[in-house]
Amino acid sequence: SDCEAQPVRVALRVHDGRVVSIRTYAGGRWRSRSSVNDFGTVRPQDAAAYFLKLAAQPAELDGDPLLPATLADSVTIWPSLLRLARTEQLPEERRRSAIFWLGQAAGAAAASALDSVAIDQDGSREVRKQAVFALSQRPASEGVPALLRIARTNHDPEIRKTAIFWLAQSEDPRALELFEEILR
Repeated sequence: SDCEAQPVRVALRVHDGRVVSIRTYAGGRWRSRSSVNDFGTVRPQDAAAYFLKLAAQPAELDGDPLLPATLADSVTIWPSLLRLARTEQLPEERRRSAIFWLGQAAGAAAASALDSVAIDQDGSREVRKQAVFALSQRPASEGVPALLRIARTNHDPEIRKTAIFWLAQSEDPRALELFEEILR
């Protein structure tokens, strides 16, 4: 019943001058408390930049700093998401989150970026598998060709297996052609 266009609200818990927890809310009712500092409305560009900067810090953080960045209106963040996904100093969960949100980004550029992460032999296998999953969530015209290429040519059998799994879920006729080719 509270699902309507409203500002995104973000609650940060700070300890010793460092953000340790982040919670993101869209819609609903906001309960103000006397122990809370309310910074009011912030421009979406400034908010996205702040949360992307927070996500780039290697410190552990309870919550996902990328969620509010992705919800910022009229802000292009996919290049930053790609950079975060490739930053090996970040916690793997944060890198996987960057891949997930990159997969949700609009446009062929996101599919190309995901494809580049999936084929990066130097990258974490789990992050590459997340990129393959994210490709499976793209429109078939973008995701299926990349998944087919990965299934046919990737040097890592685990990554090929993941691509084949997601191709099977797609029910795309091109996937059936690949399976027939493999079985012959």
